[in-house]
Amino acid sequence: MKRWTQRPEGSNWGDFGEDDELGRMNLVGPEQVRAGIATVTEGQTLCLSLPLDLPGGNLLNPRRYPPKLAPTELDGSQYVNFPLANLDPDLRDVISDDRVILYTQYSTQWDSLAHVGALFDADGDGTPEKVYYNGHRAETDVQGPGREGEASKANRLGIETLASHGVQGRAVLVDLASVFGMERTLVGYDKLQKALETTGVRIERGDMVVLRTGFSERVMEMNGKPDVDQLDKTGAVLDGHDPKLLQWITDSGIAALCADNYAVENPHPPAGATLKLPLHHHCLFKLGLPLAELWYLKDLATSLDALGRREFLLTAPPLRLPGALGSPVTPIATL
Repeated sequence: MKRWTQRPEGSNWGDFGEDDELGRMNLVGPEQVRAGIATVTEGQTLCLSLPLDLPGGNLLNPRRYPPKLAPTELDGSQYVNFPLANLDPDLRDVISDDRVILYTQYSTQWDSLAHVGALFDADGDGTPEKVYYNGHRAETDVQGPGREGEASKANRLGIETLASHGVQGRAVLVDLASVFGMERTLVGYDKLQKALETTGVRIERGDMVVLRTGFSERVMEMNGKPDVDQLDKTGAVLDGHDPKLLQWITDSGIAALCADNYAVENPHPPAGATLKLPLHHHCLFKLGLPLAELWYLKDLATSLDALGRREFLLTAPPLRLPGALGSPVTPIATL
């Protein structure tokens, strides 16, 4: 059953099928994986994740807290440094086993397509509904809290869809920090084109585009004690309020946007704006184009500079956690 009678202007709803939950990652198939593998010349691997206890505290987002580790427990015993001789004197094993309380979008992460929706009149009856990519609905497809005995979760568009597809293929680094410096600069279409030309980036259909702003490097330097005022002045970040930039994202055929800053875009809208996160609206809600945040890209930029290139093989699967709205990720670049 078709879940909408009209789709948002500029969206691709239905283009990948009426039930599609994958969005622009449909463009990453065998050809793009082979293209990514073809970039590998050195056999060098680089971790693109922050330590997952960074940025530290909850000042960047008061809803999210650092991970908390604790031992697993059984019959009153905590299983860290636990000798099994306590259960059987003949056993010599010592067991350590833990659990974690983890906010899925606290640190280096993927957004699922259920992360941001909009009030939109998908039924064409004059009344906006809460809907997500491809017309998936709040409560039925993205289940909220409050149902007796049921937790909130994404019945559709959950992060497991991206995980089961696999996230591996050709990626390109756009080093905005090398062009505009480390201070806060809003990057619209014109500045992005300048950066692409200056750094010699060639973007192909199905590429995953990775943006270095320098933000996560400052986070690392702060060592778990983020200075929000300083971070608000850090990084050349995308200007989601530039319609030319949004149109470029549509026309470019890119499959994903990954960045080292919080929110990918500038999270502080101008006065009078009707969207706080217009890039999220355009990418997640309209195009089904996944976003990734708070990656660590300094070492990748240095290594690619030494090789005189910008493309690499990216492997970045999220957790296959059914119903999750986002996921931590440990991305790996292979050069």
